[in-house]
Amino acid sequence: MKPVDLPVNPPIAPMLAKAVASVPPQPEGTPTWLYEPKWDGFRVLIFRDGDEVAMASRGGKDLARYFPEVVAAARAELPDRVVLDGEIGVPRLFGDVHRLDWDALSQRIHPAKSRIDMLAEKTPALVVGFDALALGDADLMGEPFEVRRAALLAAVAGRPNTRTIRASRVTDDTGVAQRWFSAFEGAGLDGIVAKDRGARYLPGKREMVKVKHKRTADCVVIGYRVHKSGRGVGSLLLGLYGDDGDIAMVGGSSAFSDAKRLELQDLLEPMRLDPGQPRPGEPTRWRQAGTGEFYPVRPDLVAEFAYDQMENGRFRHTVKFLRWRPDREPQSCRYGQLEVPLGYDLYSVLEEL
Repeated sequence: MKPVDLPVNPPIAPMLAKAVASVPPQPEGTPTWLYEPKWDGFRVLIFRDGDEVAMASRGGKDLARYFPEVVAAARAELPDRVVLDGEIGVPRLFGDVHRLDWDALSQRIHPAKSRIDMLAEKTPALVVGFDALALGDADLMGEPFEVRRAALLAAVAGRPNTRTIRASRVTDDTGVAQRWFSAFEGAGLDGIVAKDRGARYLPGKREMVKVKHKRTADCVVIGYRVHKSGRGVGSLLLGLYGDDGDIAMVGGSSAFSDAKRLELQDLLEPMRLDPGQPRPGEPTRWRQAGTGEFYPVRPDLVAEFAYDQMENGRFRHTVKFLRWRPDREPQSCRYGQLEVPLGYDLYSVLEEL
């Protein structure tokens, strides 16, 4: 990561949010909360010191090498000395609306510079800033959020050439925030974050609150992977039937206890499809070809799983096992049961600042 000399320098652990069940209402009197859309991408802290730009992930990973177009935008669009907290996403056109595309974003993390450069041109990212930790020679971390918000707007909003780095919307109206929670999911957003307008920036602390979309779906178990220890089931592979009668893999479920892994292995081993040999897993940015082998099983078992969002016909994140559904026929587990958010264009979320 490039060295910078700013009032706030890396490494900095970003401030986090704790989950709550619903959008918190404003107390009587002066509104306390400022509500923002929850952007679902890679968390990023951007440090600009003249020509030097550093970009750190939540875990401290150097993101600048993977997003050269964002580095160039920081030099062109931001003040000479600034530290911003935000989220990187990749907008893509789905039908007639733009959404954040998690798959396209994930593909941007690649070891080959040639591919990084190609994807920077083919699937350019944007950054939505939602906090400012420093501006000029001022350390803003001890200032109230509403002061840092004003600094963010001074750094990003209102600059006519700003296209790659934007500022998140905010409202102090609980009703508006609740409408955003439903409407903005259609643009690929993940929920709502509420921030105390008077709070300082506390690195690594869960001082904000977040409300995320949670749903359930009944899925067919179509296979499993063995746990990395070699004992028990590491993850279940899940499927849904389409209108054509074919079943498609839609995601996976993991994070089982030791006892549950062994229980699942005892249940699923007799259900392996002939000849009962593992099939190769698809290579991803996390594993190479020839790894991730799984055992396909007869599509006889149905279970209920908790999920947050679908994207491109698959669960965006790993889903959580809830319970078996012996009352459901596998063929009845179809895409039609899934709640599909209304289309809402990503740039409409940004342009109404």
